[in-house]
Amino acid sequence: MSKVLFAAAEAAPFYKTGGLGDVSLALPKALIKNGVELRVVIPYYKKLFPEQYRSELKDLMYFQVQVGANAKYCGIKTLKLDGVEYYLIDNEEYFGRDGIYGYWDDGERFAFYQLAICEMLEKVNYIPNVIHCNDWHTAFIPVLLKDKYNWIDSYRHIKTVLTIHNIQFQGVYDPVILGSLFGIGTETFDEGSVEYYGNVNFMKGGIYYADAVTTVSPSYAQEIQTPEFGESLDGILRDNSYKLQGIVNGIDTQVYDPATDPNIYSHYQVDDMTNKLKDKHALQKSLGLPQVDVPVFAVVSRLTRQKGMDLLLDSLNDFLHEHDAQVIVLGTGDPDLEDGFRGYQVAFPDKFVAAIEFDVKLAQQIYTGSDIFVMPSAFEPCGLSQMMAMRYGSVPLVHSVGGLRDTVKPYNHFTGAGTGFGFTDYRASVLSKMMNKAYDLYHDDPKAWQKLRFQGMKQDFGWQKSAQKYRQLYQELSE
Repeated sequence: MSKVLFAAAEAAPFYKTGGLGDVSLALPKALIKNGVELRVVIPYYKKLFPEQYRSELKDLMYFQVQVGANAKYCGIKTLKLDGVEYYLIDNEEYFGRDGIYGYWDDGERFAFYQLAICEMLEKVNYIPNVIHCNDWHTAFIPVLLKDKYNWIDSYRHIKTVLTIHNIQFQGVYDPVILGSLFGIGTETFDEGSVEYYGNVNFMKGGIYYADAVTTVSPSYAQEIQTPEFGESLDGILRDNSYKLQGIVNGIDTQVYDPATDPNIYSHYQVDDMTNKLKDKHALQKSLGLPQVDVPVFAVVSRLTRQKGMDLLLDSLNDFLHEHDAQVIVLGTGDPDLEDGFRGYQVAFPDKFVAAIEFDVKLAQQIYTGSDIFVMPSAFEPCGLSQMMAMRYGSVPLVHSVGGLRDTVKPYNHFTGAGTGFGFTDYRASVLSKMMNKAYDLYHDDPKAWQKLRFQGMKQDFGWQKSAQKYRQLYQELSE
C-alpha cells in the first residue's frame, strides 16, 4: 500500500482561495477511501484558522529550521478531520498574517515551508513512499530531496509527484535564495534545471526533479506544452512530457448535492426536478428580480480577464436589449470589470444583478436557481464550477479549453446528445451567438432542454475515478 504525504499551501475547510483548496480537501479523502495511507501537510495561518476547529488542534512538537544563516522556529500541530490526519506547520513570522499570498517575502515564506516539510519527516516518524506536491509553493521539495537531503538514508526512496493547478503562478525569485534561504549551492542553477531568465523558478525545478508531473485535466496537460498556454515553460514541459499526464479534478458530490444542500431553498434530485423552479423564484425574489419564468443566465467567478469577463461584458448589451432573460453575476475582481457589471444593473434593473461580493451561500443558490451557467474563460486548467452547475441542473455554457473541454460535451442539435454549450473561437460575438442558442433552445423546445439538463445532472464528477488514477500512479512510483 502506498504511503503518501500530500503537501499544499491551502486546504478547505480550513482556508481556500480557489480550486487548490477544494482539491486539497476532497482528493485526500477519496484516496484514503481507495486504500491509500495518506496524511496532509499545510501551513498554520493562525489568523485565518476557523474557530470551530481550534479546540481539536494538538501541539505535536517544535524544532528549528535553518533558513540560510538563520534558525527559525517551526511548530507542528495536528488534527484529524473526516478520517484525514493533518500536520500544520506553525511559524508566526511567516504565517501569522491576514492573508495567504501576495506578500513581498512569499519566496522566503514558502522556502521555509518546504524546508520545514523535509525536516519534519523523521521527527514525526512519517516517511512516505511519495510526497505529492501542489503548485509552486511546494514544487521545490523534489529539488531539495535530491540536492540537500540526499544524504539521509530514509529519504532516498521517496518519490515525488508535482501537480500543476495553474501554470501561470510559478514562484520566480533572485538566485541568491539558493544560498540565503535554501542553504544549497548553485549546481541546479548552473545546469539550467531551476534557472529561468536569470532567476530561480520553483515550478521549473519541480517539473525537472519530480518523478511524475500531473495537471488537472487531460486537455490542459496538452495545452501547457504549447507557447499559447505554457507561460514560457512549454519547452520544459515538452522535454518532460514522458512523465506528464492530466487527471481531471472532481467535486465533492456529498457537499454539492441538490437533494441535501443546506444552503438552498428547496431540495430536488435528477428524477424529480419539481422544486428547482421554486429555487429559481426564491433566488429571483432575494435579488429583487421579477419572479417570471425566463431563462436565468448566471456567473459565479473571479471577475478577471482570465475568466473571460471582458468577453461577457462586451456581449451583454445586445443580449439584454434583444431577449427576455435575466443575468446574475456573483464575484469580485478587477475594478473596471466590477464597474462594468454595476453599470448593467443600473441600465437593466429588471434583468441584471451584479453581486460584487464573495458569498458561498448565494453561490449555491445561484447554481440551483439558474438555468444556464456561463464560463467563458480564456484558459481554465480544470474548473469546478461547470461540474457543480451540472450537478444542480444548470446547463453550462463554456469556452472549450482545458478542463471545460474535458467535462462539458457540446449540445448536438440533431441528436440531442451533450451536456452543455461550448465555443472555440474566443470572441465576444461568438459568445453572444452561443447565449442566443441556449436562449432559443430553452424557449423553443422545452423537451430537448429538459433532456440536456438531465444528461448533465447524470454525469459522475465524483473523485472516485481520479483517485484511482492517482493511486495507480503512486503504486507505479513505489515499485
